[in-house]
Amino acid sequence: MLHFLIGLVAIRLAMGGQGQADFSGAVAELAAQPAGPILLWSAFAACVALAIWQASDAVFDFEHLPTKKKVGKKLKAALQAVVYAGFALTLASVAIGTRSDQRRSTSDLTLQLMKAPGGTLLLILIGVAVAVTGVAYAIRGFRKSFIKYLGMPSNEHARTAVTVTGIAGYAAKGVALLLTGLLIVIATVKADPTESTGLDGGLKALREQPLGVYMLAAVGAGLICYGIFMAVRARLARM
Repeated sequence: MLHFLIGLVAIRLAMGGQGQADFSGAVAELAAQPAGPILLWSAFAACVALAIWQASDAVFDFEHLPTKKKVGKKLKAALQAVVYAGFALTLASVAIGTRSDQRRSTSDLTLQLMKAPGGTLLLILIGVAVAVTGVAYAIRGFRKSFIKYLGMPSNEHARTAVTVTGIAGYAAKGVALLLTGLLIVIATVKADPTESTGLDGGLKALREQPLGVYMLAAVGAGLICYGIFMAVRARLARM
């Protein structure tokens, strides 16, 4: 649902509208609906459940794997648990009316890291890691490697729909993450934390490029596809 809403905001931006094309923007869209409080607390509960699930994987799962692969899988699950916990906190802060400016918070965090010993190197590594993750997402989409994690439906049209939304979704999220990572690196190298603006800043920077409006609309449509794909994956994923 949140990826779907981010995609809608991105398309709105491409058409000259306003909004914040990131997680906070999607949460704001939820809050603006008639059933806003119910949607926010439901999403909060879902993110808490995901955080607990990933944390339990980090502690209890993957014991049968070789040491190197086990450590990698556990670290990935732990990081995902932290991300989902952060999402839950954002949802709760909006639900109780204490939401902060996400863009300012990102810039402030970047500035604090820049001032810390080794912080500049850490930020560059984070930016590179986010960008590389974006490339990996795009590759996973174009290679259709996500299919091996699904129990695909028997109907040919349904299989095609899942495949198409998966390819478009992974490619679009890959572009969004790549832009976000590049902005982190650029802001760090230029020592200008105001340029570290997260996903929203990355997509808005895309809009300013030649043909950027069309590229932003395409990424927005892809993020909508990713949201649809994630909903389908919730039913088809091999657990």
